[in-house]
Amino acid sequence: MREMEFKMERPGLLHEGDHVTVSEGLLPSNYYYTIDPSLAMSGNIPFPKRLKSREGTVTKVEQNERGFYVTAAFDEPDPDRKE
Repeated sequence: MREMEFKMERPGLLHEGDHVTVSEGLLPSNYYYTIDPSLAMSGNIPFPKRLKSREGTVTKVEQNERGFYVTAAFDEPDPDRKE
């Protein structure tokens, strides 16, 4: 299972257990992902760590001093995990 963090600008847009779809954006040296319809956005993801799944489930929603963050789990291997 792969988990990714997304920044959400306002509270209450997503909740734990929500099924989400993501769209992929392309930058010159990275990808980024948006939970549709523009509810939250990921940080920049290097090319070798591209997300292959387009559907996932929200596992955590939290607020800290920097704002609101959503963690979503996707059914694919975590590229950072060594097995």
